[in-house]
Amino acid sequence: MIVSSNKDVASLNIKKQILANYRFEEAAECHQANPVFKTAIKYREVKLVTLNQESVYAQNLPDFFSDLELVVFISRHSSESETPTLSVHTPGNLGPAELGGLPRKVSFSPASAMQNALGKMKILTNELDLDYEVSYEGTHHGPSLDVPTMFVELGSSSTQWNDLRAAEVVAHAAMDAVTKFDNRTGRIVLGIGGLHYNAKFTQIALESNIAFGHMIPKYAIPEIDALIVKQCIERTLEKVDHVVLDWKGIKGENKSSLVEMLHKLEVPFEKV
Repeated sequence: MIVSSNKDVASLNIKKQILANYRFEEAAECHQANPVFKTAIKYREVKLVTLNQESVYAQNLPDFFSDLELVVFISRHSSESETPTLSVHTPGNLGPAELGGLPRKVSFSPASAMQNALGKMKILTNELDLDYEVSYEGTHHGPSLDVPTMFVELGSSSTQWNDLRAAEVVAHAAMDAVTKFDNRTGRIVLGIGGLHYNAKFTQIALESNIAFGHMIPKYAIPEIDALIVKQCIERTLEKVDHVVLDWKGIKGENKSSLVEMLHKLEVPFEKV
């Protein structure tokens, strides 16, 4: 399922590009008085629905749709720097629920689907010579869903939200995640450390067969514990092979306790 929001101009522009480039037809059903569109991909029905609320507050979405295998939110991205950025991440709260979702609960992370979307964004920005950064983001904000869930985002200001060429790139990335959903190859990892936009994890995913599920950025490390780390591993769609530590991107006072925690959890890790 692909999910857009009437509260989000970037989301609506990405939705328009999906409908312009792919063969969706209007379904008989509606959601929140908005038309639902559907198509078939590899014998699987894919729906495109539109919400009347912000996507981060779609905690009850599974109540209206059964048998969800993958939820891809198409969304705007905001940052103070206003750097043109196309990004992908899993939603969920590592700590308090400050922007939707549930406290200390993350969604299931579809690592392979996120890597597919990330790679598609990179390929198309290069082909179209678009001046956008392509990046993973750390796990953050709601909703906290019990199904594989990801955001593909267009940002970071109103200029980019209305850039239809960039919106088309995100549209193709969303569809790539859906189309290749069954292609789950490579090694799956949990990333810890570094900035919210982790260039190191992004580069690894783009240049190798390693795909990241949840990513815990440096600023969140002080508020996590073994239960959260274990949850991030267990709430990844694919089996997590090991943890990748952005070693320089972890504060010195947090390193020893983090390593001790991983040893107690008996989780293998590597430093990059």
